[in-house]
Amino acid sequence: MKSYIDQKSSGFVIQDFDRPNWDEYFMLQAELAKLRSNCMTRQVGAVIVRNHRQLATGYNGTPPGIKNCFEGGCKRCQLRMEGKIKSGASLDRCLCNHAEANAIMHCAILGIEAGIEGAVLYTTYVPCLECTKMAITIGIKKFVCLDSYPETDFSLLKDAGVKVIQLDKSKISKWAKKLVDKYQE
Repeated sequence: MKSYIDQKSSGFVIQDFDRPNWDEYFMLQAELAKLRSNCMTRQVGAVIVRNHRQLATGYNGTPPGIKNCFEGGCKRCQLRMEGKIKSGASLDRCLCNHAEANAIMHCAILGIEAGIEGAVLYTTYVPCLECTKMAITIGIKKFVCLDSYPETDFSLLKDAGVKVIQLDKSKISKWAKKLVDKYQE
């Protein structure tokens, strides 16, 4: 960060102040949410935002009250870890709720109208077919993602008028590193 400061009549102004843009900021929130995931095969985080305000977060894992996935709660994930099921296959047998579904359900539980005009879904992976259908149903028209997912239906997203933006991972990594470096000083 440059420390060049201009003195103006209204006070001091720092030129080239370095901070994440909105997409980077909310993707960092999704990255933070995925740290709570209890799924042993893939950790995913999601955030629903409207007007630059976070409405809900979600991460993937077994439903409340069910043994955590990493503790053996989901047999499908165990089979995937053993190499008996491929990524994206047999999802109907998985007990883990997806991060995007959890964020959408969080809105429903709290009575938040997430899908009204301008809502954005930030997620660490492009959503699967089921989560895509849920997001479309509540009216989310923009997804901001970091990674692709094998079961994504891009033609459905196009037909529904959902804009998908894939962020550059190096920009998120830059901000995560900057945050971690502060703790190592």
